[in-house]
Amino acid sequence: MAAAAATLARRITRSGVLPLCRRLPVWGRAARRPPGLPLAPCRAFSNKKIQVDMNESSGVATMKFKSPPVNSLNLDFLTEFCISLEKLENDRACRGIIITSAIPKIFSSGLDITEMCGKSTEHYTEFWRAVQEMWLRLYSSNMVTLAVVNGSSPAGGCLIALSCDYRIMADNPKYTIGLNEAQLGIVAPFWFKDTFVNVVGQRVAERSLQLGSLYPAPEALKFGIVDELVPEEKLQEKATAVMAQWLALPDHARQITKSMMRKAVLDLLVAHREEDIKNFTSFVSKESIQKSLRMYMEMLKKKKS
Repeated sequence: MAAAAATLARRITRSGVLPLCRRLPVWGRAARRPPGLPLAPCRAFSNKKIQVDMNESSGVATMKFKSPPVNSLNLDFLTEFCISLEKLENDRACRGIIITSAIPKIFSSGLDITEMCGKSTEHYTEFWRAVQEMWLRLYSSNMVTLAVVNGSSPAGGCLIALSCDYRIMADNPKYTIGLNEAQLGIVAPFWFKDTFVNVVGQRVAERSLQLGSLYPAPEALKFGIVDELVPEEKLQEKATAVMAQWLALPDHARQITKSMMRKAVLDLLVAHREEDIKNFTSFVSKESIQKSLRMYMEMLKKKKS
C-alpha cells in the first residue's frame, strides 16, 4: 500500500491531473458489463488510515476513516483515500459506498493544519493537488455515495460530506458541521463554495462562509447541510435502508443525471486547476496567514493540555 500511495502521489504531482474515476462516459456498470459475465468479487482492504469492507451481496462498500486522533486530512490520508476510491470505482461489483468514521465523536476534523504551516512552496503544491484530487474523485463518482456523519465534521470534513449524494448525521447536538475556514483566517476555495451552494443555496452558503459557521446537528438539518438526523445507534440501519432505495434505480439513469447536475462545477476546477494551486500556495505562504495558522495551532495545543 505504501508503494501504491507513493506512486499515486507522484502521478498527481508530476502530471497535474489524474483521470477522473470514470466520470465520462457515465453509463452504469450494469450497462457496461457483458451479459452473463459474473461480478468480480471485491475483497475487504485496509491501510493505515482507511478501512474498506465490501458486502458482495448488496454491492455496497463501507469506508471507515481510522486516522486518530481526529481523522485529519493530511497528504498520506488524502492519497490513501484516492487509492481506495479508485479501487472501488474500478470494481464492477461495487455500486455504492458508505463513508463514515471508526473514531468516536469525530467524522473528520478537515485539512491538517500542519500541512499548511512552515512548509515549502513545493509541499503546499503537492498537498493542495491531493486535496483537489480527493474532491474531484468523490464529487464525480459514479457510485452512490452516502456520508454517515457520526461525529463533528468541520471544514474539509464537511466538504467530504457535502460531496456525497446523501448525508445522514447522528442526532447529537454536540456534533457540529460546517465550512469554518473564515475562523482560521482562510478563504474557502471557489469549488468548496460551489459545492456548498449546490447543497444549501446561495443565501445560507454566503452567510455561513462569511461567518465560518459550525452548526450543531439540529441546525445542520434545518439549513439542509444534512438530509436526516438519526439516533447514533441506528445510523447503520438507516444507511442500509437509504442505500437500498438509491440502488433500486437503474444505474445509468442515476449516473447520467448526477453528471448533468455536477458537470459544470467539476469542469470549472479542471479548467482552472493550476491557477487554483498557485492561488492557494501564494495565499498560504503569506506571513499573515502563517501567523494565523500558528496561533490556531497554539490554541489547539492549549486545549489538549
